[in-house]
Amino acid sequence: MIDTSSDASDVQAPSSHDYIALEERYGAHNYRPLDVVLSGGLGSWVWDVDGKRYLDCLAAYGAVNQGHNHPRIVAAFVEQAQRMALTSRAFRNDKLGPFYRILCEMTGYQRVLPMNTGAEAVETALKAARKWGYTVKGIPDGQAEIIVMAGNFGGRTITIISFSDEPQYRAGFGPFTPGFKLVPFGDADAIERAITPNTCAVLLEPIQGEAGIIVPPHGTLKRIRAICDANNVLMIADEIQSGLGRTGLLMACDHEGVRPDGVTLGKALAGGMYPVSAFLADDAVMDVFQPGDHGSTFGGNPLGAAVATEALTVLRDEGMVENAAAMGRRFGAGLESFDHGSIKEVRQVGLWIGIELWPEAGGARRYCEDLQGRGVLCKETHHHVIRIAPPLVIGPTEVDHALETLHASFDHLG
Repeated sequence: MIDTSSDASDVQAPSSHDYIALEERYGAHNYRPLDVVLSGGLGSWVWDVDGKRYLDCLAAYGAVNQGHNHPRIVAAFVEQAQRMALTSRAFRNDKLGPFYRILCEMTGYQRVLPMNTGAEAVETALKAARKWGYTVKGIPDGQAEIIVMAGNFGGRTITIISFSDEPQYRAGFGPFTPGFKLVPFGDADAIERAITPNTCAVLLEPIQGEAGIIVPPHGTLKRIRAICDANNVLMIADEIQSGLGRTGLLMACDHEGVRPDGVTLGKALAGGMYPVSAFLADDAVMDVFQPGDHGSTFGGNPLGAAVATEALTVLRDEGMVENAAAMGRRFGAGLESFDHGSIKEVRQVGLWIGIELWPEAGGARRYCEDLQGRGVLCKETHHHVIRIAPPLVIGPTEVDHALETLHASFDHLG
């Protein structure tokens, strides 16, 4: 029997508080998000369940480079979802080849190995490097070494946290995977000293995002490239956050004209619409894989391939990389006028900005919470850094709005 004792209009929609309570009651507490419950988005803007609008200055850690709900990417998603979502790689599909082609043509690499999440792409790169070390370089079985950088972040699988130096990522999760050497980020001399006959690869982020937008001294990537060449070692760049336009060029390595032997991509590869990642390399590296060596039920599925193809197409056709460079310059010029005592340093490449605060400022989270209240969303990282990474479709008016809001927040908090 239907209850007609009260009018349906009297029933209130759930509030942000209600949704937060549900998450806290039923979800694992492995995240500490800001208390904003988002329900929609378009371009550079999102809004919450209570109807408040916010300028998104995080873009899902760069996954939404093309902007929220880009109409062409949405259309590609809907069209393909109505036709076929999944075949597994047991069969071929008509979307995978075109995806391979556009990604190879845009990046200049000969081969693509598709996966789903960024961590899977990094795991793929590790497997490729090790097998190349054994089958091509001739490293004794089980002795391959990979050099990694302090402050790195490639995901949270057991193997990836095995080469992290962040205590929280490792605490309680050992034993760890061996075979990694940790050196200071940006220290080419340390890399050179760490190389042995068993070194198969150097894996690095050209710019470290999770660490707080840490930029190496100019020329470092070129020097690492030369060291790897001289020692028959692969150079592999993790461009999952830095790639696909975030820094104002297609790849962060492009700022030094450096071409790694392998590259990992993810996040913006499908415009935030669907999880798609990839490992890119030429034949000399990718040919180490034989059927059955590696794979994924969902990796390379037609839905993901169709969405990623369109995401790459709009990135190119709509000049988003060039816009990231232009809006990055505008953002940077505005930040030059910031003279707040709580700011220790501003680091920026393109539309990727880290505002590091002095420890006495009380942590970056309280600034992010204040900015949330003012209608701008960003996120703290490593306690003292405000990370800013808006969608690459952001325009001049929105950049100016972000700068004005940042000024107001710093004026308020000191």
